[in-house]
Amino acid sequence: MSTRPYTKIAGAVVLAGLVLLALLVWYGTRVPTSTLADEGSDTPDAALIQRGEYVARASDCVACHSLPDAAPFAGGLKMATPLGAIYATNITPDGATGIGGYSLADFDRAVRHGVAPEGRRLYPAMPYPSYSKLSDDDVRALYAFFMHGVSPVAQANKPSEIPWPLNMRWPIALWNQLFTEPGSFAERPGQNAQWNRGAYLVQGAGHCGSCHTPRGLAFNEKALSESGEQYLAGALLDGWYAPSLRNDPNTGLGRWSEADIAQFLKTGRNTHAVVFGSMTEAFNNSTQYLGDDDLAAIAHYLKSLPGDPQRDGPAWQYEVADASAFSGPGGHLYLTQCAACHGRDGKGQVPWIPPLAGATSALTTAPDSAINISLNGSLRVVSAGVPDAYRMPALRGQLSDQQIADVLSFVRTTWGNRGGKVDPQAVAKLRAHTDPASPTPIVLHMR
Repeated sequence: MSTRPYTKIAGAVVLAGLVLLALLVWYGTRVPTSTLADEGSDTPDAALIQRGEYVARASDCVACHSLPDAAPFAGGLKMATPLGAIYATNITPDGATGIGGYSLADFDRAVRHGVAPEGRRLYPAMPYPSYSKLSDDDVRALYAFFMHGVSPVAQANKPSEIPWPLNMRWPIALWNQLFTEPGSFAERPGQNAQWNRGAYLVQGAGHCGSCHTPRGLAFNEKALSESGEQYLAGALLDGWYAPSLRNDPNTGLGRWSEADIAQFLKTGRNTHAVVFGSMTEAFNNSTQYLGDDDLAAIAHYLKSLPGDPQRDGPAWQYEVADASAFSGPGGHLYLTQCAACHGRDGKGQVPWIPPLAGATSALTTAPDSAINISLNGSLRVVSAGVPDAYRMPALRGQLSDQQIADVLSFVRTTWGNRGGKVDPQAVAKLRAHTDPASPTPIVLHMR
């Protein structure tokens, strides 16, 4: 029996596969069209540059594209991914190593589409799925700021540590088709101007979902707006639990008023909490610089997001801890290590020292934030240029994994807290993969 028909079929399948692959590579490396074009070579006016600086603050560009004690926006920050480490790039207007050669259209494609001028796809660690919602006017202002309000720095970019073939970028175009929503933010009919402004800031420039929205198997945000019930529902990321920003009373903002949220973003603290973890850098470099109207709009939008009683459970209520609660090893450690600041009653000394009774980190089932801050302490909160005087110290040198597990188990099961006990092995794992927080505040002056 002749095998020629099967050989022809196999050849046709291989050829079709190669053609399909070529089409996918072409699609993944093509440069998308930008709706923006340069409007001449004249230096933009100071007002546009100033507006761009405000948008850059709202977008927290400085936090990822800078290193402490280094020039702002020069890149170099190492970011871990499941595939390997990547490094933030130089986005100063240096012509050789930065973005000095970018046209407005090039800049727009990078910021809102995640595509560099030569067609190289950016990893979605760059939050272009959120920045895609920026308005044309805000992108123009950003471009003016980066080209004329930022000092150029000659600093070469570091290559990623993702091995071949996983480092090929063209498949990201397919990821974008599945998991992004291109197009600037469109105001929602039926919502007032304040709600729409808050939604624009949260979903777009603020890219709050990058940390606070759970991710899928493809590392995609499970929702990009309030149309998805998991949007801002809380997520575990990089050793911290970013809590729900919805109206969940235990793991979210259900017990916070709009004024509480605005105060937290403006001053870094309120009667419920003090910023810590990754949020400290977001506060130090971004949210405190926003105008009061924008902070009120963010708070108004967030308070419109319903919680999920099935996920969050019954609302927390304070319970007095009797003397017997302190008799075990965890309770004894709390009295000797924690009570002087956080109080025997767990209520803290608000707004300077946060309460542990009813704290999100003590109510969520994920103990990572509680472990991380106990091991490594907190960065200083710098409000209006003044570092705070109260800072959670790193206890990794004083307490063993078992001791930290004991004291956190006490905290997470006392005063009505129901986060549950902590396994010493979970402490050991985070101890091995984290470092003590820097004792110096990370505050970067953009100009």
